[in-house]
Formats: sequence, structure tokens, C-alpha cells
Amino acid sequence: MDLDLRKLRYFVAVAEHRNFGRAADQLYIAQPVLSRQIRAFEQELECTLFVRTTRSVELTTAGKQLYEEAQGVLATVAAAVRRVHDVDRGVQRLIVAFSPGLHVSDAIRAFTSRHPDVETDVVPAPWWEQDAPLRNGRAQVGYLRRPFDDSGLHTIPIGHEPRVACMPAAHPLACRQELTSADLDGERFLDAPERRTSSLEEKLELIALGHGIALIPLSVARSYSRPDLVHLPVTDAPGIETCLAVAAGRREKLLRDFLEIATATLRPA
Repeated sequence: MDLDLRKLRYFVAVAEHRNFGRAADQLYIAQPVLSRQIRAFEQELECTLFVRTTRSVELTTAGKQLYEEAQGVLATVAAAVRRVHDVDRGVQRLIVAFSPGLHVSDAIRAFTSRHPDVETDVVPAPWWEQDAPLRNGRAQVGYLRRPFDDSGLHTIPIGHEPRVACMPAAHPLACRQELTSADLDGERFLDAPERRTSSLEEKLELIALGHGIALIPLSVARSYSRPDLVHLPVTDAPGIETCLAVAAGRREKLLRDFLEIATATLRPA
């Protein structure tokens, strides 16, 4: 079957709002029209995407999977349209993806000073799938933090940063100055694959609520500081490598220039 992008966008709106009325308002269509389109979409896919009651709308297991897939599909389409428009307008553009907590602005400023005619932009790399913007075409280069799927990518090591234990301010260990891995034995960690959160903000909120702790990069702790959380050094925790990443085989001069400039700018002295 051919995937109807319009219906896919309708589905994403309902999935994000969990409400047909609010989704219809966002899409500027009538709610009955939206309901019919979603039912038609389910019939085309031959699976149920939502569990509907009089008070709520929830995603089924299939719906959750489609919602994850839809992010990449719609991002790829949007990136393709943007590239077509850029070619039509004769625009040169460089888009850099960055992992949470990492700052790439110094490298972009240095690049722009050498290439003032190139338009630059940034996109966030989702922490659970940092390579996604490079694979779906939203970005040409990434400033990322391992681990991520580097198959088919060329990577340039930049540096390492320590990890800290993030926990509620009321946690019994929160009064310590530093910790070891042994101190954390028996703690519930939110880093486990079976408890993957949809955003870093959600993860921090769950930690603040006492649902567990997490080992996070120091730069993330500094960027997302909040009074109900503490961040403690873990002296024997291995550091995390940061690197630049680009699709293997890309040889455009602009990309080569950016990689050279960013490597010199971002690497510690």
C-alpha cells in the first residue's frame, strides 16, 4: 500500500494531543472529518491505532510503533522538500545536529566567518537515537555523544566528559560530595532500555518524582540544572566520548571545511 502522508500527519496530531478535538483545531479541520480520516487510515493499515473511550484516546502498541516511525518519515519528507527549495533558490545550507548538553555554536561561528554565504542551522539529536537526523536527512553533520549507531557513519573523536549521578535532592545519598559505582548498588536506574523515556525532560521529571536515578553526562547536568535534583561525581564511572559524525562517503567541500574547523574549535586544548 502507498502511505498517505496527509493521514499520517493527522495520526501524529491525535497521538500528540490524545484528543481528537484539540488535534482537529491544530489541523484546522472539523473533528468529524478527522475521526473519519483516522478510521480510514486504520482500515488501510489493517490495524487499530487508538483505543478510544468517552474520556480518553490512547495509542495501541501498533500506534506507538507507528508514532515512532512517523517522526523519521515526516522529518525525511520535510528535509527533502527543504533541499529542493534550496536548490531552486541557489542556497547553500549546512545543518548541524547536536546531542543534549553539547554546544556547537563556537564551531558554527568560526565556520560562518570563513563561509559567510552559507546558511547554517541546528537541530537537536534525540538522546535515544542521536544518529537519526543524519540518516533522515535533517542534518549533514552531527556533534554527538556516544553511544549511538555509527554504522555507515564517519566519526571524528573530539573529547571525553565525565558522567554524574542524577538523583532527587531528598535522596539519602544526595548529601555526599562524590560517589563510587559501589555506592549505587541496588539503586533503580532509569537508563535501562526497558524504561526508555521519550525526552530528557521526561527522564528528569521521573527522577525528581523518585522513580529512579540516572548516570548522565556532566554537560547535561549543567544545562538542565533544577533545585529538586542533585548531580554527584561518580569517581570510577567511565567517561563518555564526544565526536563529530557525518555519513560515510560524503566528500562535499563545505562538509570537509566544517569538520576541519569544528575539530580544531571543539577539541580541548
